[in-house]
Amino acid sequence: MLKITGDSREVARAAVLLAMTASREDEAVMKNDLASKNIQAAAVDYGGEFVTSVMKMVERAVVAAKRENVIGESSHEEGVVAGAAREALSQVSTKALGLNVGGKIGIARCGEHVAVAVFFAIGLVHLNEVCIGMGHRTIANRG
Repeated sequence: MLKITGDSREVARAAVLLAMTASREDEAVMKNDLASKNIQAAAVDYGGEFVTSVMKMVERAVVAAKRENVIGESSHEEGVVAGAAREALSQVSTKALGLNVGGKIGIARCGEHVAVAVFFAIGLVHLNEVCIGMGHRTIANRG
């Protein structure tokens, strides 16, 4: 069970665990559990060629965060999620260049801390590598 105190490591852990959920049902259970701990969370599946899809993955992270009320409508909050998503993707880029990726993007927020995690299989056919990337940013508390 995840205990949350608002620490950036705990928010990052929540994003990683959400990105690693195996099904939509597991994802829904995890989001409900996180909500009970005052963590807003969202996730989105993604698959495609890595290089041509980076901006689409960033966009999907921002849209999912807005849809699930993890962030508001301000361009500042959108930029926080976009920056964290780009950081997470940059951490997997050396393995993913020129290959296909498939997996999930998890977004979590508690107070000022926002974390985005990507959990992907990378490769061709059944010759896959597995990787994870994490980005963190802070945002002013909603008040």
